[in-house]
This record gives sequence, C-alpha cells and structure tokens, in this order.
Amino acid sequence: MTAARPLLYLDVDGPLNPYAAKRQQRPEGYTTLRVKPEGWLAQHPGVPPSRVRPLRVWLNPAHGPALLRLADRYDLHWATTWTHEANTYIAPVLGLPALPVVTWPTLPAGGPEGTFWKTHHLVTHAAGRPFAWLDDELDHRDRAFVATHHAGPALLHRVDPRLGLREGDFETVAEFALGV
Repeated sequence: MTAARPLLYLDVDGPLNPYAAKRQQRPEGYTTLRVKPEGWLAQHPGVPPSRVRPLRVWLNPAHGPALLRLADRYDLHWATTWTHEANTYIAPVLGLPALPVVTWPTLPAGGPEGTFWKTHHLVTHAAGRPFAWLDDELDHRDRAFVATHHAGPALLHRVDPRLGLREGDFETVAEFALGV
C-alpha cells in the first residue's frame, strides 16, 4: 500500500490576497480584482447587491504556476471562507483548475484550546494524512493542537497578510513534501 499524498490547504485572504498591505499601494506583480462573492454580500444584510461596494482583492498571477508545481507533490484544497467561490473568482485569475474545497460546518469565533477556528476542522479533514497549511491566522496554539491531535506530519506555515506568498514560502512548502 502506498502512502497518501500530502494535502496542501490554501487560504485566500492573507496568503493569496495580501489584504493587509497598504490600501493605496498594490504590491508589485499583483492585479486588482473587484468582486461581490456571496460571503461579501452576506456581510451587508438588507442592502441590495447592486448597492454593495465590490470587495477589492489583489492576486498575483505568478502564484498559479508556483502552486501547480506544488501540485506535483500535494493534493491542493481550498481552506478558505471563500469556499466554492474560490474556484469561481480566484482560481481563474491564477490559472488554477477547480480545486476541492474544505467546507466548514460553522464559522465560530475561535477553536478549542485557543486555536484558530479552522484548525480543528482541518485536522478532522486530513484524517491523519500529512498536510501543509498556508494561512495568515496561525500561531503556536494551532501548532500545539495539531501536534497533539493529528497523527501525521503537518506544516502550519503562517504567511504575512501584508506581503502574501513569497518565494521562500513556496520553498518551505516544497521542502516539507520531500520529507513526508
């Protein structure tokens, strides 16, 4: 029996969309996308969609080929509140195929043991498979929870939401896959 390929969980806001960069200074290499995903519209209850200002998203088209290179070693999954809309709005700009989506049973304020709310769900989703996770909301509590509750190897890699994914981030994730 062959070992299962590791999973690569991708968040959108932070790693792919450096939302915390200076508002008027789009990072070099990024393009601006203005969209009204359902999750964004839901944050404006009672306002007709035509009156909701579009969400500004910065994406770097070079991230698509870099992620596709990682797809040689990983099974890529969206792990974002964008859920299936990541395939509608984000994947085409990056040149990615539709990816499987981790669906969230709820969107609580926090997770067990002070962890980020996604952590428990991703450990459950991985079901012991090795995984790497790119997100901007990770800290030592998430790493401790995964070390205690996940049977396989895991890399929880925090991406600075002011910068988005950088070459070193891709290298770290590629190196992790070599060791599992």
